Amino acid sequence: MANENNKEDENIVENDERESEAVENEFDLLQNELKELKDKYARVHADFDNIKKRLEREKYTAVEYANEKFAKDMIPVVDSLQMALKSAETDATPEKLIEKLKEGIELTLKQFMTALEKHGVKMVSHDEPFDPNIHNAIQSVDHPEIESGQIVETFQTGYKYKERPLREAMVVVAN
Repeated sequence: MANENNKEDENIVENDERESEAVENEFDLLQNELKELKDKYARVHADFDNIKKRLEREKYTAVEYANEKFAKDMIPVVDSLQMALKSAETDATPEKLIEKLKEGIELTLKQFMTALEKHGVKMVSHDEPFDPNIHNAIQSVDHPEIESGQIVETFQTGYKYKERPLREAMVVVAN
């Protein structure tokens, strides 16, 4: 019986040792996995910080150079104005000079308006019905031919950027 008890004790000790070894192996595996996950987390976090910094730089650059296309479209307008000034230096008669300057100014204004429209800036139409969001009624008059609330005259042209008013049109409205 003592022999059987010894064998049982030995089996129990062996089982305990195997279980202990298995627990130690599993613990080592879990520690390695934890270390790998911590490394992976650190790399992902560093990548995220780098992406965040890059996006901030790109945003700053985009804001800084947002008007670049608009500026490029204004250069030909400046060229036209400079040519108009040069043409004023000729020995032409005053009548011919005024005619050429008027023509140059009209072409330059057309070029300027085209560039503005290309970038979403539009004149408020004089034919639109009165809208307090884009018109500023500076005066109202009785007008027999125009119905009440309609625009009779525009003192200052209004402009809008896409659908947002940049400057209200100053208008006279019929009573």
